[in-house]
Amino acid sequence: MADRTAPNCHLRLEWVYGYRGHQCRNNLYYTAAKEIVYFVAGVGVVYNTREHKQKFYLGHNDDIISLALHPERVLVATGQVGKEPYICVWDSYTVQTVSILKDVHTHGIACLAFDLEGQCLVSVGLDSKNTICVWDWRRGKVLAAAPGHTDRIFDISWDLYQPSKLVSCGVKHIKFWSLCGNALTPKRGVFGKTGDLQTILCLACAKDEVTYSGALNGDIYVWKGINLMRTVQGAHGSGIFSMNACEEGFATGGRDGCVRLWDLNFKPITVIDLRETDQGYKVARGENSRGLSVRSVCWRGDHILVGTQDSEIFEIVVHDRNKPFLIMQGHCEGELWALAVHPTKPLAMTGSDDRSVRIWSLIDHALIARCNMEEPIRCAAVSTDGIHLALGMKDGSFTVLRVRDMTEVVHIKDRKEAIHELKYSPDGAHLAVGSNDNSVDIYGVVQRYKKVGECIGSTSFITHMDWSTDSKYLQTNDGSGRRLFYRMPSGKEVTNREELKLVQWATWTCVLGPEVNGIWPKYSDINDINSVDANFNNQVLVTADDYGLVKLLRYPCVKKGAKFKKYLGHSAHITNARWSHDYQWVVTIGGADHSVFQWKFVPERKSKEALHIAPQEILADSNSEESDSDQSDVPEMDSEIEQETQLTYRRQVYKEDLPQLKEQCKEKHRATAMKKRERAPGSGVKLHFIHGYRGYDCRSNLFYTQTGEIVYHVAAVGVVYNRQQNTQRFYMGHDDDILCLALHPLKDFVATGQVGRDSSIHIWDTEMLKPMSVLKGFHQLGVCALDFSADGKRLASVGLDDNHTIVLWDWRKGEKLSAMRGSKDKIFVVKINPYLPDKLITAGVKHMKFWHKAGGGLIGRKGNMGKTETMMCAVYGWSEEMVFSGTCTGDICIWRDMFLMKTVKAHDGPVFSMHALEKGFVTGGKDGIVALWDDTFERCLKTYAIKRAVLAPGSKGLLLEDNPSIRAISLGHGHILVGTKNGEILEVDKSGPITLLVQGHMEGEVWGLATHPHLPLCATVSDDKTLRIWDLSPSHCMLAVRKLRKGGCCCCFSPDGKALAVGLNDGSFIIVNADTLEDLVSFHHRKDIISDIRFSPGAGKYLAVASGDSFVDIYNVMSSKRVGVCKGCLNYITHLDWDRRGKLLQVNTSAKEQFFFEAPRGKRQTIPATEVEKIDWSTWTCVLGTFVEGIWPVISEVTEVTAACLSNDRKVLATGDDLGYIKLFRYPVKGKYAKFKRYVAHSTHVTNVRWTHDDSLLVTVGGGDTCLMIWAHEPEGHREIRQCDSEESDIESEDDGGYDSDVTRENEINYTIKALSTNMRPMTGVKPHLQLKEPSVDERPPVSRALPQPEKLQTNNVGKKKRPIEDLVLELVFGYRGNDCRNNVHYLNEGTDIIYHTASVGIVLNLTTSCQSFYVEHSDDILCLTINQHPKFPNVVATGQVGDIGDMSATSPSIHVWDAMTKQTLSVLRCFHAGGVCSVSFSATGKLLLSVGLDPEHTVTIWKWQEGAKVASRIGHTQRIFVAEFRPDSDTHFVSVGIKHVRFWTLAGRALLSKKGVLSTLEDARMQTMLSVAFGANNLTFTGTISGDVCVWKEHILVRIVAKAHTGPVFTMYTTLRDGLIVTGGKERPSKEGGALKLWDQELKRCRAFRLETGQIIDCVRSVCRGKGKILVGTRNAEIIEVGEKNAACNILVNGHMDGPIWGLGTHPSRDVFLSAAEDGTVRLWDIPEKKMLNKVNLGHPAHTISYSPEGDMVAIGMKNGEFIILLVASLKIWGKKRDRRSPIQDIRFSPNSRYLAVGSNECAVDFYDLTLGPQLNRINSCRDIPSFVMQMDFSADSNYVQISTGAYKRLVYEVPSGKQVTEQSYIDRITWATWTSVLGDEVVGIWSRNTDKADVTCACVSHSGLNIVTGDDFGMVKLFDFLCPEKFAKHKRFLGHSAHLTNVRFTNGDRFVVSAGGDDRSLFVWRCVHAPH
Repeated sequence: MADRTAPNCHLRLEWVYGYRGHQCRNNLYYTAAKEIVYFVAGVGVVYNTREHKQKFYLGHNDDIISLALHPERVLVATGQVGKEPYICVWDSYTVQTVSILKDVHTHGIACLAFDLEGQCLVSVGLDSKNTICVWDWRRGKVLAAAPGHTDRIFDISWDLYQPSKLVSCGVKHIKFWSLCGNALTPKRGVFGKTGDLQTILCLACAKDEVTYSGALNGDIYVWKGINLMRTVQGAHGSGIFSMNACEEGFATGGRDGCVRLWDLNFKPITVIDLRETDQGYKVARGENSRGLSVRSVCWRGDHILVGTQDSEIFEIVVHDRNKPFLIMQGHCEGELWALAVHPTKPLAMTGSDDRSVRIWSLIDHALIARCNMEEPIRCAAVSTDGIHLALGMKDGSFTVLRVRDMTEVVHIKDRKEAIHELKYSPDGAHLAVGSNDNSVDIYGVVQRYKKVGECIGSTSFITHMDWSTDSKYLQTNDGSGRRLFYRMPSGKEVTNREELKLVQWATWTCVLGPEVNGIWPKYSDINDINSVDANFNNQVLVTADDYGLVKLLRYPCVKKGAKFKKYLGHSAHITNARWSHDYQWVVTIGGADHSVFQWKFVPERKSKEALHIAPQEILADSNSEESDSDQSDVPEMDSEIEQETQLTYRRQVYKEDLPQLKEQCKEKHRATAMKKRERAPGSGVKLHFIHGYRGYDCRSNLFYTQTGEIVYHVAAVGVVYNRQQNTQRFYMGHDDDILCLALHPLKDFVATGQVGRDSSIHIWDTEMLKPMSVLKGFHQLGVCALDFSADGKRLASVGLDDNHTIVLWDWRKGEKLSAMRGSKDKIFVVKINPYLPDKLITAGVKHMKFWHKAGGGLIGRKGNMGKTETMMCAVYGWSEEMVFSGTCTGDICIWRDMFLMKTVKAHDGPVFSMHALEKGFVTGGKDGIVALWDDTFERCLKTYAIKRAVLAPGSKGLLLEDNPSIRAISLGHGHILVGTKNGEILEVDKSGPITLLVQGHMEGEVWGLATHPHLPLCATVSDDKTLRIWDLSPSHCMLAVRKLRKGGCCCCFSPDGKALAVGLNDGSFIIVNADTLEDLVSFHHRKDIISDIRFSPGAGKYLAVASGDSFVDIYNVMSSKRVGVCKGCLNYITHLDWDRRGKLLQVNTSAKEQFFFEAPRGKRQTIPATEVEKIDWSTWTCVLGTFVEGIWPVISEVTEVTAACLSNDRKVLATGDDLGYIKLFRYPVKGKYAKFKRYVAHSTHVTNVRWTHDDSLLVTVGGGDTCLMIWAHEPEGHREIRQCDSEESDIESEDDGGYDSDVTRENEINYTIKALSTNMRPMTGVKPHLQLKEPSVDERPPVSRALPQPEKLQTNNVGKKKRPIEDLVLELVFGYRGNDCRNNVHYLNEGTDIIYHTASVGIVLNLTTSCQSFYVEHSDDILCLTINQHPKFPNVVATGQVGDIGDMSATSPSIHVWDAMTKQTLSVLRCFHAGGVCSVSFSATGKLLLSVGLDPEHTVTIWKWQEGAKVASRIGHTQRIFVAEFRPDSDTHFVSVGIKHVRFWTLAGRALLSKKGVLSTLEDARMQTMLSVAFGANNLTFTGTISGDVCVWKEHILVRIVAKAHTGPVFTMYTTLRDGLIVTGGKERPSKEGGALKLWDQELKRCRAFRLETGQIIDCVRSVCRGKGKILVGTRNAEIIEVGEKNAACNILVNGHMDGPIWGLGTHPSRDVFLSAAEDGTVRLWDIPEKKMLNKVNLGHPAHTISYSPEGDMVAIGMKNGEFIILLVASLKIWGKKRDRRSPIQDIRFSPNSRYLAVGSNECAVDFYDLTLGPQLNRINSCRDIPSFVMQMDFSADSNYVQISTGAYKRLVYEVPSGKQVTEQSYIDRITWATWTSVLGDEVVGIWSRNTDKADVTCACVSHSGLNIVTGDDFGMVKLFDFLCPEKFAKHKRFLGHSAHLTNVRFTNGDRFVVSAGGDDRSLFVWRCVHAPH
């Protein structure tokens, strides 16, 4: 029998030939030790040129493609490709991993760069978004991430002179990034006119914001800030691939093969042309080569390193720069397939698709010869005498060269297809050549390679060949997997197997054949092994495969799936592997990585000595686990362990899925939900005691706490058991099976891990039973092992996913520190090293692994043991390197570091648990023995056997069997605590006696449950084949147990309580004496399981027995005979009930059928539903029928109600279901989906529920969790308000407290980002910049004799010298966003300033000077604002904005935290709240920030805003959340309110736990839409509702309602921190006693109302804030008002239009005032110097346009309904009004001579009125045939013409007043215009930008000087251009601030200001013009 273990010898990587120059750049550097670091394939190489030595870093599992050197030049970061690529930071000196960064990028990591300090690392991914990620690399944490660019990024660099700034470049772009908070914000480099927009390949940053970059065309682009400053043209002949900055300057390398050096100011120093080196490579490169191309340069002092495209590395000494040294070479790009070794010398020959053949010396590690061929080379062979080298080519020819001088011997072409394999015969006479033409040709060597034979048996291409030692036979493998033999040299096929038995093969390189069966995995039919070579001397085989693995196996290996050792390094497929002639080395070559690896072979005897060499680090095993297992004959696995490894804990439905399922089902059941539903019952239950302990599949889960209580788990409950009082307390935070439990070193906290789709770990304290932290997000399916570190700060956990992921947590912060795939096999235990918390061990099926933390990853090494055993438990010993583990065979393994020192036999069968003591150990095993050991496991000090004989009298139960399997051991308080597989917890006294404390059923489902008719007892029967009687009185013990032949699933007491009937699973049933449990009678009439059994009421004369084969048998108990059979059911019977008279049976079946039978004969009865209701049932345990219709949940498709029981007083029905819920309903439960109270404690299905005889207790049993739970019944009334564990019912009531237009609008508003804006006006036609110009007829000759063109614009009212405007500065904003935002006005600085927002601007208004200052960093509308009230953070403000999808790009939603006084941005938080951020709130300490999103899930997120770190995030609610606020005294508690929603949240670690508000405590309270929240002392919360009530909550329970606090919705509430008074604001009509603003006491009992004197019919307050004696109010009507508390005086601070858009804007001809007219029906007069609104006129209709007369004494207003009005300015009296049109007036203008009024409307017409004819305003004429509606109009300076811009993008000119159109272009060109507001016309075509495909330029205005034009557009931008601008896409300056859709823009007189009017934001912005100096 061949040995099936892996070979004992091994390989060590000795040398790698080559350097990766292709597709990579900037990957070659000097380290601090002057070594050279670079990479090849998947290996990082550190090459010492002086000693000619290499070291290797092997931490990657795929191609490395990027490298960065740490500024201290010792550490290196490398990034790889792959599906889940990671970054390794490693030490170039020790080549060990320092940190692993993973889980962010996909596809690969294209670039890396360290910052100046070396603290941060930036990486760029190869994904479609080219994600950029900034890491705190030591912790493995992501600080920020953002999409980089739509196209490839080639280089990235930190600005070494400015903190937090980066630059990236790539295909056609360069971007300048700033890092703030968690946001990376890019600005694109502006190429401008200085250079062409092109691809930038590399960059380097210099001082003063200067960046140098290398471009594709060979120029160097020099940037200052984000602008291209200058270019250095022709720096290189073509693309510049690499740029390196050092102290002396910059080095650049290009595709032209030159390296240039530049000084610090980028002046050229010198050029080094590598193409002219005297090393003669010009010739060697051959004619077809691309020439030399530089990919990487590194300049250090007087040395320069250069890496080329063709895998060469040059070293250049600067002062001798024309003599570069070639220090490393490799094959160029192209696959490398050919490999041959010299038969007598240490030489290897390789040939590649780069057409070169090269000879390498394996001793000198150098290239010694190279020759270029005509064709790509695919295979090679050296003749036996070493003289000839044969090469097979891709074109089907082969060439023979002489080895010594590489001269050609012959060149023969007999085939068309590639030659893939050739071999010389051992006697040197023949050469066999195998081609892809499916044949092998035989040539005679001596006959000058004449063809002597041909083998043509194959049907596919030839892959491998071997000769026999006597050169008489040849074997071949082909592509179809066939192995054939031929006789030589003729080539005749040999089919006689006998003849072949004696053949000995000279070499073995074939992959098929019995000797190499073992190279293939057991069940695979794949052909991914490319090459094999056997070493006959040492009997080992080396294989090379497509996954880049080199494997070592024993030879011969006959059985499939042999064990092996494997080596990584090559990245993708290895094409060939060969032993050197003396078997010292193995040479392997990579296909795609075209590298040559040389491995040293270390035979067995040597490998013993090599033990002290630390084994090579491996990261998660690539694709085979068997590799390291060293044997196949593993002992049989213990049955218990076998069973446990097969448990998957998968669920059909996880509790996490319920909300979605409910939503889906709700849609179907909307109609039913509208009906009034039964309310929940008044009484409740509370968990009182649990019989059970989970021992059958968990270990080491039982401990003493600090106070001596015992903590363990069962089902979904953590139990704290007090053994003195025999009571239990429960941690109920989990919602599914707990699988593991760990105790904090201080013994006061416990960590428990549960089953779940995204399973969670809870850390809770054993006193308060409150969660301290909840960890989730990393483990799928479940958590199976946990351990705290010795300092208690860290927690390690292991998941149940396929990779058994290990996570190391900082549990208090809830942060993941590191994670890694643990093992393919199940892990049973994880332990953190008590001395070094960075180290840990895991042990499990067939493995023991030693791990240490490296950044965000863990590095694992397998323990070195002879044969692999399954480990069941492990502990650390008395020093950091000692580890002890217990195996499945009963041994204890003693480890030092990773080496097994010895084993000690400890138990028979597996060692399941061990515990380290101060001076020794205690172990427990399957043999039921507890053993105490000394501290070295030398001797066993004492053993305790767990036997019934030693059970102490005070035990709470009975041992089922002697020596039960021990699963958990713990010591303390002079006792040993033992948990057994049978579910018992025992306390062993050191002196011997054993006390049983708790016990439950053993493994197997528990279905049978019966309560005693008059005593506090119950009976259970289970699949564990036992019947047990339990005492329900306070002694809580098991009174009796009896073993049964078979498991059972039902039982029932007789009415007198003396007999007990038990139905068994084999169809039999027994009746036993209820006291002694001895048999009275037994029957066996059925084959299938007995599913329910019931005595008839009264005397108990009959017994009904229901079975799975759909019959109910009725027996007479007295005569012991069957007297009837109930037939007619078709399915399994699930429930039975008798009526009170004992005459009628009710039956339920599994198909949801309900039947009635008459007793005792069993005749089936059909009873109408109305009659059923009248029947008096003795018991009710059925789940069907009209009485219980409401117990079936909305999601009844996924869950079954398995059990029900009606209390004896017939008021409460308890049910149990498949999801583990116990629910209580008010009986009868008629109508669908009744309300209920719900309790979670059982983990999966509840199988049975029963009330005790007096209804004082409810008893329930669980299926999978084997638990018996006892619940105390708390009748109505006596419930103290405690945390009620029940959740309200599944469907909220639809009625939500009324309707309000403002609430509806706020809820339904849809925010889109400005970039996606579309046309505001319904335009048609072709945009101006896309229109083709018709050439005019008489294009003037260039030198014109004609008169000079008149001025385009009359410029009379500007001073003598005309000065262009250079810039606009925001001076004033009139507006406040109150109509759809709330709580957004606050006091700052003790009330001297206020802060609010409108559009995308944050505004700080100083109340004494009325000066405004602005925060303008937001890129889109601000939706919410809050201030930090903690004194440590004065004036810190957070604002949240609208955003697109949350992809972390510049358009995704973000929160800015900034200083209100300096306007400095402190942090930017990019978030995943798609749509926008609608609420922000700071915590009590001011360090945390809470945000709520507008995304469909309405996510709630908590941030550490200073670091930009997200602490926690969770789905908030299905409907809109309006506000979420922290409690003012807390950092962990907050409340969210919204549409029919109020939730009370707690932050535990990184998890958000929430409770819905519970209303059931108040009669008729219903969940309304909640709008606002405030807080009071003692955990009081106040929420304002849509109906005007305020709800008062204590914890999360509604305690009182303040009815009608306001008559309309309560929109806002404010809690004053200093005195606790509460301000509320709502919507109501002002009256004598009430107002929309009220001030309340701390309890919301007394209030004082204030009236806002605004003159509105209804006041609607949206924001309140209270300062010293003042209340600040923001209203829906865009006013901000200050109200004095003492005198109730109102002072309006801010005014604005309440509804938009503001269409009309008119500036006064001579003063700095202007008018605005808006959709809200008001015209307002604003004064710029006074910074306020002077007046407002209510017109009663929406106004559309407004204009001053030339003298400023009249104002014309155009209305939306087609009317226009003329007012006199002095008196505001109406001078005249007229309505000639039915549609909106779009523009209205006085002629410059004040005679005419032009009125342009939507009816495609302009009407002229003569004002000199008086105020009756008769129309004198109009312009017709206008193609679309009128947008803007301008008069000519002489009042004779008017120009009109229309909605069809056409500009027309008409005569005034005749209305005739002027079409002659030359005539139009001569007109001088009085004003210019048109966006159309050739003169202004340059104002249209490239990206206006969906949106438009909406308005424009030329300055009075005629030198500038300012425009407004649909994107909300104000732009400043020079006038005229006839060139397309003219240069301009942009000014941001408005929301989407600017409606109008105007210059004030003298061009002092520009006023812009907003559409969406209803705001007016006043910009100060900055004029150019004279």
